Amino acid sequence: MQSSVRGSFALLLAVAATLPAQQADRHPVTGRVYAGVMGMGGAPWLDRSDREQEENPRLAIKLLAIPTGAVVGDVGAGSGYYSELLANQVGPTGRVYASDLQPGMLELIRQRMRKRGLRNVEVVQSAVDDPKLPVGALDLILMVDVYHEFSKPQEMLRAMRTALKPGGRLVLLEYRKEDPSVPIREEHKMSVAGVRAEVEPEGFRFDRVLPDLPWQHILIFRK
Repeated sequence: MQSSVRGSFALLLAVAATLPAQQADRHPVTGRVYAGVMGMGGAPWLDRSDREQEENPRLAIKLLAIPTGAVVGDVGAGSGYYSELLANQVGPTGRVYASDLQPGMLELIRQRMRKRGLRNVEVVQSAVDDPKLPVGALDLILMVDVYHEFSKPQEMLRAMRTALKPGGRLVLLEYRKEDPSVPIREEHKMSVAGVRAEVEPEGFRFDRVLPDLPWQHILIFRK
């Protein structure tokens, strides 16, 4: 495991070199500096062979207990790793909206779903301030290691709140800032307190945090 972590950490450091220079913009509530969007050079990191071992995405989906037939959003979907898991979870009667800012990532998602034969995923070109999800249609919105990258986090949260059904869930997976042993750059980590301070003022009620994953918090909010 240690050699796997070292190898993945080296990959993430290499990916970081492809990121845009850190922005001066800070969150008006917490003062957090926005990390900036992972570019296309990060796609290998998202699909690395040891991701399941290091992060246990399948356990994350299991813990969320998403019912068959649900309508869900994967915001900042990247290469579609979680979109695929969600599509299998909700089944052919459900729907997954895979939203991302980068056209190149959206094309990777299309290729992935064609290869897997999954027809219940719709790719969506987002904006920096709006994931472009249908209004009042979603049971759950998932963001995996992406919220900290938003340059317009307040606007994005407001748009996602509009997209959720009454009582719908907003779920963030974020690397644990409280844990120095998590081998991720500090600007790509968030604490429970930091997430709550930014999300709750935008019309969300904190539900709970699940600590079961190796590196990440699962933070659940309700509309």
